[in-house]
Amino acid sequence: MAFTSQPAAFEPREFHTGLMSCCDDKAVCLSGMFCTYLLGCSIAKDMNECCCCGLGMPIRSVYRTKYNIQGSMCKDWIIGCFCTSCAACQMKRDIDIRKRNGQF
Repeated sequence: MAFTSQPAAFEPREFHTGLMSCCDDKAVCLSGMFCTYLLGCSIAKDMNECCCCGLGMPIRSVYRTKYNIQGSMCKDWIIGCFCTSCAACQMKRDIDIRKRNGQF
């Protein structure tokens, strides 16, 4: 008996930019470095969430799940705790790219 595997409907993706690619968008980078929580509110607003949800593991996990981006809740928690500004910048860049491409 031969087993065949079905192709996945959606292959897991990556974020459009890397976690440390802050200089890809200088305006977002400056917002992330000096006004991280305001950037978080902007992300939450883009995702129709409460401003308090703009940073950290929960919103990152929701975003990853919605756009089938590889990762785990554990990794989201670690990134949210130790790389908050970079994580916020990465999400905002990704949202902006998806908006420009009509995918958001």
